[in-house]
Amino acid sequence: MNPGYQVPPSGLFTDFYELTMMQGFFLSRHNPHAVFEMFYRKQPFNGGFSVFAGLGTLLEYLEGIRFTREDTAYLKSTGKFREHFLDYLLTLRFTGDVHAPAEGEIVFPREPLIRIEAPLIEAQWVESLVLNIINFQTLIATKTRRICTAAGNRPVLEFGLRRAHGPDGAVSGTRAAYVGGAGATSNTLAGKLFDIPVKGTMAHSWVMSFGDELTAFRRYAEIYPEGCILLVDTYDTLEQGVKNAVQTAKSMGLGESSGFGVRLDSGDPATLCRKVRTILDAEGLSRAKIVVSNDLDENVIAALVDQDVPVDVFGVGTRLVTAWGDPALGGVYKLISVRSNEKTLQVLKLSDDPGKQSLPGSKQVLRCFGTSGSAVADIITGSEEELEPADSLADLQPLAENRNPVDPGTIAWREALVFQCMKEGERLYPALPLSDIREFSLHRLSSFSEEILDLDRPSPYPLFLSEKLSRLKDDLTGSFHS
Repeated sequence: MNPGYQVPPSGLFTDFYELTMMQGFFLSRHNPHAVFEMFYRKQPFNGGFSVFAGLGTLLEYLEGIRFTREDTAYLKSTGKFREHFLDYLLTLRFTGDVHAPAEGEIVFPREPLIRIEAPLIEAQWVESLVLNIINFQTLIATKTRRICTAAGNRPVLEFGLRRAHGPDGAVSGTRAAYVGGAGATSNTLAGKLFDIPVKGTMAHSWVMSFGDELTAFRRYAEIYPEGCILLVDTYDTLEQGVKNAVQTAKSMGLGESSGFGVRLDSGDPATLCRKVRTILDAEGLSRAKIVVSNDLDENVIAALVDQDVPVDVFGVGTRLVTAWGDPALGGVYKLISVRSNEKTLQVLKLSDDPGKQSLPGSKQVLRCFGTSGSAVADIITGSEEELEPADSLADLQPLAENRNPVDPGTIAWREALVFQCMKEGERLYPALPLSDIREFSLHRLSSFSEEILDLDRPSPYPLFLSEKLSRLKDDLTGSFHS
């Protein structure tokens, strides 16, 4: 499988203060075994769920990051680093363990997305890498899933390459969009790297280069008779573009092809689609598809679907790949425990803002399912903690942002979400095809109620802390204030 990255996995792909801390730990001979967890505090887009993405990319980076002599020469030029530390960096590899949910899983605030267990220097080294990859891909996968939810059973194509934030943003964004549910992409490189179906036909420049729209359409249809989609809004959509597309289709026998269609990339899609559909049907082209693009997002698409506008395919670019409406996931990476001389110290971050307080210790997430197979609540527990089947949710502490009552009698089984995916710097399982991750995510989404998945006013999904974890949090908080 081809690497899932475009920026080479350099040891320098980190914030500068990580390196100054690493040198401080090295010079102090302070390198205990450390555990960090990444989580996020609130759902993006004011939504009810997020789609976890980027794990495969992260594991590939962790296996490959190195410092070269050119890297250490650059660091030496800053005047901040000592020679014997730079020599140490040349030998540094990530040798830690990684725990995470399966990529594509549906996740919620405060739940662990990534747990890194490694010597402190290594765990600190990869902080920026973890946050960069998981924050971005989870954000884009979530945005795409919202768009696909709005589109219903209509395909969504990802057209974000030219508006993405740089080459890696485009490739990573396409990868995440496919996990989130996009059916195909215009990004050819991402298609090759991740085996994503690629789609695309013509631009306005094709039509304008011939000087005559009808000639342009006919020439294109001659070369690509299968799946021929003609862009009809270069000049005049209704008076010229659609009529020329109809003439091309009828003269070349494309009307019976289920792949023939027209694309609208400007104007009022609701009005134009209805008029275009009327023209196509009247000309015996009822099977012709209408593809709509141009500044679409979940809100625009939902409005078109609600109005029963005859759109067959949505092409979404700018507002998908730039996560329009919420520029960052805001995930954080916090130290939760350190072990030195066989003694483990559980730690947590306190804050004047209760929402920024972290949870101590390594954690697991247990998803509770009802007798119908629907997910009804998640319980955040200690990673080694075992809950008795009879434990009642009524006895557990709900997280502040989720107060929906849950009937404990509806819980049929629980499923642990966090698993070990890397041991001593080597991944435990081969990389899955991205199509399998996409299907897994769609399957997991189907277990949640419509109230949780609602795009405008989702019901908060119930989250709880186990009694033991809640007590540990309270004890540590009390010890700092005593």
